[in-house]
This record gives sequence, C-alpha cells and structure tokens, in this order.
Amino acid sequence: MTKLTFAFAALLLLAGCQKLNEEISVDPSSSDSAELRVGTLYGAQIYINSSRGNSGFDYELAERFADFLEKPLKITPYGSIQELYDALNHGDVDVIAAGLSDTADRRSAFRLSPPLYYVNQVIVYREGTRAPTTPESIDGRIAVVSGSAFVDSLKQLQQQNPAISWQELNDKDSEEVLAMIDQGELDYTIADSSTLEINRRFMPELRVGPTLVEDQPIVWLMRQYHSDRLMSKLLHFWHEEKRDGTLDHLVEKYFGHVKRFDYVDTRAFIRAVDSRLPDYRHWFEQYAGELDWRKLAAAAYQESHWNPRARSPTGVRGMMMLTIPTAEQLGVTDRLDPEQSIRGGAQYLSSILQSLPESIPPEERMWFALATYNIGYGHVEDARVLTERLGKNPSAWKDVKQVLPLLQQRKHYLTTRYGYARGSEAVRYVENIRRYYDTLVWIDNHSAQQQLADSDELPSESENEVEAEDLGANAGIPE
Repeated sequence: MTKLTFAFAALLLLAGCQKLNEEISVDPSSSDSAELRVGTLYGAQIYINSSRGNSGFDYELAERFADFLEKPLKITPYGSIQELYDALNHGDVDVIAAGLSDTADRRSAFRLSPPLYYVNQVIVYREGTRAPTTPESIDGRIAVVSGSAFVDSLKQLQQQNPAISWQELNDKDSEEVLAMIDQGELDYTIADSSTLEINRRFMPELRVGPTLVEDQPIVWLMRQYHSDRLMSKLLHFWHEEKRDGTLDHLVEKYFGHVKRFDYVDTRAFIRAVDSRLPDYRHWFEQYAGELDWRKLAAAAYQESHWNPRARSPTGVRGMMMLTIPTAEQLGVTDRLDPEQSIRGGAQYLSSILQSLPESIPPEERMWFALATYNIGYGHVEDARVLTERLGKNPSAWKDVKQVLPLLQQRKHYLTTRYGYARGSEAVRYVENIRRYYDTLVWIDNHSAQQQLADSDELPSESENEVEAEDLGANAGIPE
C-alpha cells in the first residue's frame, strides 16, 4: 500500500469515526437520559390526569415501561397528532404513546412498536341519516381528525372513487367529532371500533356503517434514527408483558366490557339518571365509604333499576335486592326502605371485597366482588378453581369471566364443590355494571364542566379532564 493510499484510508476511517461519534452525541435516546419522556394525547383510554390520579391504557403501559427501565416517567400531553410528531422529531420526547395506529406513512417516518391491540376503522353516522351501504355510497358531509389514520383510508378510497371529499378538523378529537355526528352537525365520520363502542353508551343514536379497515394494530412510535437501544429495550419489555399477561389485562380493563350494546337499555339508563338517581344519590355518596359511589349506584341500577320496591321471584327485594338472611345480618329491618337497602348493600359489597383472596389485584377485586354479590362466593371460587385447571389465571377477571359460563355445563359443574350456577348471568351482570359506571362518570364530569363553563370560570387542567378510574370509556382513541 502506498503512503498516499494509506493516508487516504486513514482519513476515511477518521471521518467514519467522527460521523459515528456525532451520531452518538446527538442521540437523545431515553437509555441515556434520566427519565422516560413520553408524548401523548388526552383521552380516557390513553391518558387522563384527574383528581383521582392518572389513568389510561397508554399511561399505565408507559408507567410500567419506565419501571422496567428503572427511570421516572415524564409524560406530556399535546394538542394534536402533528404536535406529537414535531415533539418526537425535535427530540423533546422519546416515545409517542397515544393510541395511534400502524399506517404506511407512519411506518416510513417512524419506528413502530409491536401491536398493543387491534381496532377496525368504521364509518359512523346518526340514526335518521341515510345509512351508507358501502364506503363509496357516502354522499353527505364527512369529517375526520386531521393527521389521523382515517385520512389515509379516505385517500385510498378516493383513488377508487374520485368524487369522495372530506373535511379535516384540526381542533377536534375523536370524541368531539362523534358528538358532532350525534348532534346532527355532520353526516359521517370514521372512528375506530373501540372508540365507537365506548361512546355509544353516552350517544346511543350513533350507528355503525361499513368497515374500511379490519384489525388495524395500535402501536407506539419512536424516531426513525437514534432509537436502537430504546427499541431493543421496548421489545424486551413487550415480550415480558405478553408473557405474564399484563398486556392482555390492560386490554381487558379498558376495552373488554364495551362490545355489547343495548340501545333500549342505554336510553333507559340515561333517562333514569335524570329522573330517579337525584332522589337517591346522596345516600349512595353517604354510604359508599371507600368505594366510588358511582360503582355502588351502578350496581343498584343493575339490581333494581333504582326502584326501592323491586322484588324478584326468588324473594330478594329492595333497591339492592337483599335476601332476608343478608338483611338481618346487616341490620336492615326494612328492605323496601331505600336508605337502609343502600347502606346494607354497601356494607355487604365492602365485606365481600375484604374477603377475596389477596392474590386478586386491587384493580380486579371489584369485578370479582360483584360476581360474588350476584351468584355467591362459593360459585366464584369454583370458577376460579376451574380456571386454574384449564391453565388460565384464576386471579384475572378476563380469564374467570370466560370460565364462569362453564358452571352451567354438567361435565364441569359436577366436578365443582358448589355445583351448578348461572355463570353467564354473572358475567353479564358485571359487564353491565361496568358500562353503567362508565356512563355515570361521563355524565358526572360533563355536568361539572358545563357548570364551569356557565360560571365563566377558567378551569384548571385537572378540573378540565374527564376522570377515568378503571374505565374503558369517556373519550375516544384518536385512531
């Protein structure tokens, strides 16, 4: 090798090392920073900051990822999808965790996590609007959130039908757009299936049209470059979450109870909130104790539709449908007295919660307690034993609710200690209460926000957010 060739090679090597050092020096990866910086959007299933603490699918998963990295979580909500993109590209955040879906445009611009869960893109319209039979048959006003995956779907649809046009809304989120449909301000929009299922409990006039995209993955986003180490850690974290069932638990917590929709029941419940609940709300609040009074009220509605004189053929009576032995044990002398019934029901539910096995995690205990309230402790324990026999988790509601209906099958209930039980009824009972609770939270907070608006007060950030404890509700995923 000549001296000139050697010198040239050395120069190239030096330049390569300098470029590598420059890339490393500008790498703002979270693995080098003191905290995990996450950008998000507000939404009950994504991120909520309220007086009851932080919640949301993406928030909880981000919190777990930060713990996995052994770093504190710094989560920052942004006003739009484009602002999230800018924050990620400028290095202000390390990860976007905001319920965004996997699209070709995002795949070309960012690095995507493995799928967190899946949704369908569906056309949404209001009862009374002409129902589209196909996407091409839309002939009214259609609007979608700017920067959303729905824009990409409409562009692809436009290639087949150039006459299709739409409006992109920069200052609205998915829930606000659905509200515009509900109020007749728009004819059509596109929403993901989970968002629609949730919001139909508050806007029962919303209707489902044709599906545009099936099984679209929801993912997190990272920068295209300078994110190798963080992506590697995220993949490791994702595999662990899948293996131990945490990811499935979060999906069940936020989305597992929203698929079933009953138009008549939803309308009746909303009317009852206005006409009946005000007479009894103060007692639910007074006797709920450490329980959220809205969960107690939701359970009472499932039991009696807030009718203090309700009775069933089995002999249970009153607002909380107490049996005679249970009422006597709780000191309830008149089961038809609404105050006594609510007090007794609250005490009974609290005692069930305290008696549940410690292996059931705090966020799951209420669903097991409600199932016990419905069919009894022994049958729920039978279901848990059967769940374990089948290789599932006896302390996860998502697994036990799949097994409870087996208590109605002879080949299964003959192997249990307490025998036959209407397990499918217990599952519907719990899921109904979860939906009623979500609706009460939404109505309660909507009323509070309206009062603030009427008083011309500027709400603080925490006051302006919709509370969501363990809902899968109240605000839509933007994708």
